[in-house]
Amino acid sequence: MMEAFLVSTGIVALAEIGDKTQLLAFMLAAKFRKPVPIITGIFVATILNHAGAGALGAWLQALVSPEVLRWTVGLGFLAMAIWILVPDKVDDDISSANRFGVFGTTVVAFFLAEMGDKTQIATIALAAKYSSFYMVVLGTTFGMMLANVPAVLLGHKLAEKLGQSKHLRIIHGVVAVIFAILGVATLVAGKSLSGWLAG
Repeated sequence: MMEAFLVSTGIVALAEIGDKTQLLAFMLAAKFRKPVPIITGIFVATILNHAGAGALGAWLQALVSPEVLRWTVGLGFLAMAIWILVPDKVDDDISSANRFGVFGTTVVAFFLAEMGDKTQIATIALAAKYSSFYMVVLGTTFGMMLANVPAVLLGHKLAEKLGQSKHLRIIHGVVAVIFAILGVATLVAGKSLSGWLAG
């Protein structure tokens, strides 16, 4: 289902801008200056984390009635619209994981930073909304890579500009609106986003 992939990619790529895991990517890049193991580590951690989140979303879809699921996912999207406006900061201590090397440190730090993060919760909600586990997980993972690979390649220089950018609030506002639209579409129409937009 291409809609599941495209919506998942777009939402997560935008939601990840300025998120704590993107800030973590900047920190890892500035600390280690080895982009290949960092990017590989981000990919592995994201696949593991989002596969678990997607499985939870799919399980919820099978567990509850369509009506309960519709209300749960719809209200979840509306909550995400508010949560995305709360700024993130990195409070993880990556120095304690140094014994694992660059790749291992990235996998551990990124996996832990994603636990309970906006993009993980979004993956659960998207997997519950769409009956396409693989497309959602591929989409959310691709979205994470779209946001974090440039962060790793450009390192702290981009981090400084992004942190001072007024555009960050605008980006988060756009993502909040997208989550709100998904929430309203799910609650009001109870059908796919494309079907709701089509009228």
